[in-house]
Amino acid sequence: MRWSGQAVAATASDDALPGLGIAEVAALPGHLRTVRSPEFAGAVFHEVIAKSALNRVPGQSSMPFSWTINPYRGCSHACVYCFARGSHRYLDLDTGQDFDAQIVVKVNVAEVLGRELSRVSWAREYVALGTNTDPYQRAEGRYRLMPGIIAALARSGTPMSILTKGSLLRRDLPALVEASERVPVELGISISVGDPELQRSIEPGTPTTRARLDTIAAARDAGFEPDVFMMPVLPGLTDGVDQLAALLRDIRDAGARSVLYGPLHLRSHVKPWFLAWLEREHPELLPLYRSLYPGASSRAPQAYRMELARRIRPLIARYGLERTASSRAFARAGAVSETPGAPAPTLF
Repeated sequence: MRWSGQAVAATASDDALPGLGIAEVAALPGHLRTVRSPEFAGAVFHEVIAKSALNRVPGQSSMPFSWTINPYRGCSHACVYCFARGSHRYLDLDTGQDFDAQIVVKVNVAEVLGRELSRVSWAREYVALGTNTDPYQRAEGRYRLMPGIIAALARSGTPMSILTKGSLLRRDLPALVEASERVPVELGISISVGDPELQRSIEPGTPTTRARLDTIAAARDAGFEPDVFMMPVLPGLTDGVDQLAALLRDIRDAGARSVLYGPLHLRSHVKPWFLAWLEREHPELLPLYRSLYPGASSRAPQAYRMELARRIRPLIARYGLERTASSRAFARAGAVSETPGAPAPTLF
């Protein structure tokens, strides 16, 4: 959704986009206003009017679903490794600090979605949320876009999945329970780091791992069977047998149905940002990462993926977190292959 593709005139703001003055912001059709709020220190919200809510996944994509909804662009979770950082280049923003702090909010997304779902041509295909930026990032506490999205999907008879790192999902569990009485609803929680210090460093804007485990338990108590996406597994940081076992045990104890895993997928627009963090926080691992992800390579080599599979699969089986017939339906929203030589997952 480029700024220039919006439908209404913008209003000037003193909090202009980086590199843009008031005149340029005022000339951006669809930009309503830019907001700073004391309770969201460091974040800037750019409210826009969206022309569409449903995003069709290109036919040539490897994603096993056809439609997504992204109520936000950018993500204050600020995960250093996040693959979606490249989407900010589309708005002429950078993939580092801008992605973390300059959040585009589609304030009318639920209204637009309702119109799109009411079309005779809508075939009620599966819709995935959380496949790009997180719908339950901190901005959702202010804008409350998800209740309207959930209600619109349920009214139209459209099945949905939600993948999130955000414990704010718990707020909407009653609405999701009501929706699940009308359509299939699958929930997934992303948890990849068990160590609290590392989690705060590499995912500084996310709820703690403990809070996400508690969200799994709350979703289970509400009647759901949440799956966990253990992505990305970080070479030299989270891939030790003891580390994997401890996190999988906690996930099992929280009540998750299954775990889907994948090693770090280090795309070109993420690599400089990630390697700068690594040099600052864990410089001893730079040689390892440069050998695993040389040049323009974004995938860990097959040898590493096979070694990771040998470590983690027996542990997943030990803790009863293997994919079942029912959890495979949600796995399609994760685009995860358990074949050791297959491409790495691309959600996170």
